Amino acid sequence: MDMRGWNFLLLASLAAVTSACGQDAAPAAGAASTATQAAASVPDLSRLWANSLGPGFPLPASGGPGPVLNKVRARAAVDIYGKDIPPENAPIVSIGGRRVGDHTAPILQPWAAEIVKAHAEKEVNDGPAHNPINQCRPGGVPFVFYNLGMEILQKPDSITIVYVFDHEVRHVRLNESHPAQVTPSWWGHSVGRYEGDTLVIDTVGIKTGPYTMVDQFGTPHTDQLHVIERYRLIDYETANQLLERGAKENASFVRNDSGVNPDFNEKGNHLQLDFTVEDPGAFTTPWSATVIYRPGRNVRGTTQMPETICAENPHELTRQAAVPSADKPDF
Repeated sequence: MDMRGWNFLLLASLAAVTSACGQDAAPAAGAASTATQAAASVPDLSRLWANSLGPGFPLPASGGPGPVLNKVRARAAVDIYGKDIPPENAPIVSIGGRRVGDHTAPILQPWAAEIVKAHAEKEVNDGPAHNPINQCRPGGVPFVFYNLGMEILQKPDSITIVYVFDHEVRHVRLNESHPAQVTPSWWGHSVGRYEGDTLVIDTVGIKTGPYTMVDQFGTPHTDQLHVIERYRLIDYETANQLLERGAKENASFVRNDSGVNPDFNEKGNHLQLDFTVEDPGAFTTPWSATVIYRPGRNVRGTTQMPETICAENPHELTRQAAVPSADKPDF
């Protein structure tokens, strides 16, 4: 074979290799595009958030069975924007001074209703009744959602949630399953996943013990407690509609001592939390609630989490914070 033949074979071989490489490159580019789209669909929830309604949980936005409600009512002092409401126009809502749960709520099994009733009697006659807040105890899920401030920290394989009161911290593992045997803990075992633009957190294994309850009304739970949270970003107008709806039941805590306040100048995305509680040991049916979080700022106007340590604030009589003390002298 002369030189022209060898050149022809060489050019043909190079063309074949180039074609093969091009065929391999196309799927790789498609996979990269799919990965980019998947990453783009993950919502950016990382920031300081403010919850401004309480003391009970707002009713579920989607309807259906809701949480235990507070029987103690008074006229609301301010609206969801922090503006004073004339008494003649103010709605009568749940207030924070006394937390007296309605033990006739249909979601309660009889034994759970009796505990809510006893908690209410203590609150009225010799209050406040003990709860995780005034005893500086871990709140657990869903009790901890009462917090007026929280910060979400996102990583590819985990979510960390820090709550302002006493710096309570939750760790959520992404794209994992619950172990076959879960060791009960104050925060339980939480696993999460993204469903489109929604972060879904599934928690089981929540410990029972002294002062454990699902809300500020003493509503008990058993070791069968199962909580599912769904977080998604919503626009400013939708958030205000849901906040105004919630303010017909609960007071607005836009002026509070938690160290985290709503940023009224922020017209961007807000955060909606829909959570569902299942516990066949304590409730007659699963029930839900909806919490709306606004972008938050601390009292200095920044988005850093402030320090709020429970044991350093025993002077707060409405909470009667318990200062940890030793059972016997160390020396």
